[in-house]
Amino acid sequence: MVNARIVAIIGIVIIAVASIGAFMYYQGISGDSASPSPSSPISVVDDEGNTLTMTEYPERIVSLAPANTQMIFAVGAGDNVVGVTDFCTYPYNFSAWIEAGNMTSIGNYYQPAVEPIVSLNPDLVVASLGSVDTAEQLRTLGYNVLTLNPDNLDGVMADMLKIGQATGHEAEAQSEVADMQRRIDVVVEGVAQTTTRPTVYHEIWSDPYMSVGGDSFVTDIINMAGGQNIFENATEAYPVVSSESIISENPEIMVFPTHMGVESFWGNYETVADRPGWNSISAVVNNKLYTVDGDVIDEPGPRQVDSLEILAKIIHPEIFGSYNDTS
Repeated sequence: MVNARIVAIIGIVIIAVASIGAFMYYQGISGDSASPSPSSPISVVDDEGNTLTMTEYPERIVSLAPANTQMIFAVGAGDNVVGVTDFCTYPYNFSAWIEAGNMTSIGNYYQPAVEPIVSLNPDLVVASLGSVDTAEQLRTLGYNVLTLNPDNLDGVMADMLKIGQATGHEAEAQSEVADMQRRIDVVVEGVAQTTTRPTVYHEIWSDPYMSVGGDSFVTDIINMAGGQNIFENATEAYPVVSSESIISENPEIMVFPTHMGVESFWGNYETVADRPGWNSISAVVNNKLYTVDGDVIDEPGPRQVDSLEILAKIIHPEIFGSYNDTS
């Protein structure tokens, strides 16, 4: 049975240092401020099918997931964020802001307690798949909640537009999404020139082995980058897989994340090669093992475009150039 530690990792998966001076600087000159109120009530349907209707743009926003925090700041609504999770580390070092009293941590990403959120008196809470129960409790208490759960890059961009609409930053959101789409198009056009689809194994845990299945946004990114996830037919988004199945699938490329808030679980390339039977796998034989920032590849936020560009280099260096693996 998957233990509590694995549940926490799944939560993180489905989840640039700034000084205090940078915070004050950002607060003063970030994008155009939203109007005090919309000309008419706005309605936004979130990814769980809930309709959020607001007559005022939010002045106090709490984000319940790292990806949500990234999207909120990307569309220019970061000035109004008063609370984030302990796992929110981008685009700024929020822990420094919290220590300075300029922001508050609401704690865990996975089903956070309601009390710390309510204490911040938010007029908008942006929840995620990891906080569905918390979100429902907050709605029952009368709070405005927008739950986001994108399963691919199109979903990420759609959610950014929803945040822009809900916060009065539609123009900034549209501009950011347009820039993301331009970068995506470059990769898609490059992949169209390829004639091969190398097989890829992406590990998200090693005890037991866990990877990404067909319903994962990571699988979508691998496909867009011109590869083929060896577990793309798995029905779970994050399936537990056996060592024997990995060996049998014989992936040509292996991708491992950095910490994602926990100690490095997979060790290093040498310990991977020493796993029983793995020295025969194509990726190991040909030294095609790569490390990618787990906070980039495994969080469904705007940096998924960065992930796409990274995987394109890993999978098709003949088109996109070599990936600089600094591990």
